[in-house]
Amino acid sequence: MANTKTYRIKTISEFHQLRGLPKPEHPLISVLDYSQIKHLSTQESYNLILDFYSISLKRNSATKIRYGQQEYDFDEGVMFFMAPGQVFGISVDVNVISQRSGWMFLIHPDFLWNTSLAKTIKNYEYFGYSVHEALFLSEKEEAVMNNLIQNIQHEYQSNIDKFSQQIIISQIETLLNYSERFYHRQFITRKKANHQVLDRLEKLLNDYFESEDLLKNGLPTVQFISDTLHISPNYLRSLLKVLTGQSTQQHIHDKLIEKAKEKLSTTDLSVSEIAYDLGFEHPQSFSKLFKTKTKLSPLEFRHSFN
Repeated sequence: MANTKTYRIKTISEFHQLRGLPKPEHPLISVLDYSQIKHLSTQESYNLILDFYSISLKRNSATKIRYGQQEYDFDEGVMFFMAPGQVFGISVDVNVISQRSGWMFLIHPDFLWNTSLAKTIKNYEYFGYSVHEALFLSEKEEAVMNNLIQNIQHEYQSNIDKFSQQIIISQIETLLNYSERFYHRQFITRKKANHQVLDRLEKLLNDYFESEDLLKNGLPTVQFISDTLHISPNYLRSLLKVLTGQSTQQHIHDKLIEKAKEKLSTTDLSVSEIAYDLGFEHPQSFSKLFKTKTKLSPLEFRHSFN
């Protein structure tokens, strides 16, 4: 894909023009009928960078979306969320004619200026999920989202007054909160896939702590673990919080303490030697973390076995 063209789109008007749509009815927000969005006829595959938020619900598409190294096929009703500045690729199967349906909701950051959502929208972690971590909706959930989008569209298509922006902001906040609820439901209901992630995480940490990587590279980072599991850091953190109540960093520290306890109770290595073996440059940092986690210093823990 070395010759794949990249389009950076700064405004919603520019997006409308590029995709063969009429001018937007509002310069800073727009709800689009996905069946009316034209692909770039000269390009079977291309990259897009949007300078605004995009929330999409798509169904029955001959389009593959790439985000990072992953591809996702939109053959059923799913949602995905893109924050400004993210790069995603689009591949179109020109030989397939499909009855595309769904919608795309575009929100320019300027629309959020001086509102509560301007700050809180950054707290919705799913804007950092990869496309293959999309939100799968039940029919009832999809109906909820469609209703909210219709309300938003109706509001900005009506006569704009001093209440319009706040009413639309409230509807967007409701949509985002429902999205968060539905993602949490998905973490729980898609048990097999999610527990496979937990199993892979456990094996990854076990292998890492038994290898020379720990001594050479120090503790594994959240980014390293996410990359190895092919999951975005945000998604992994959200998944672990729902299923285990812990963050990725807490899982790393728990595995570290488990190995530290093993060395303290079964070897004669000094605390400093154990700290270095576990990837710490400074023994004091190891001792502080150990006491935070166990309420005992490493030496107190060792003495408890005598």
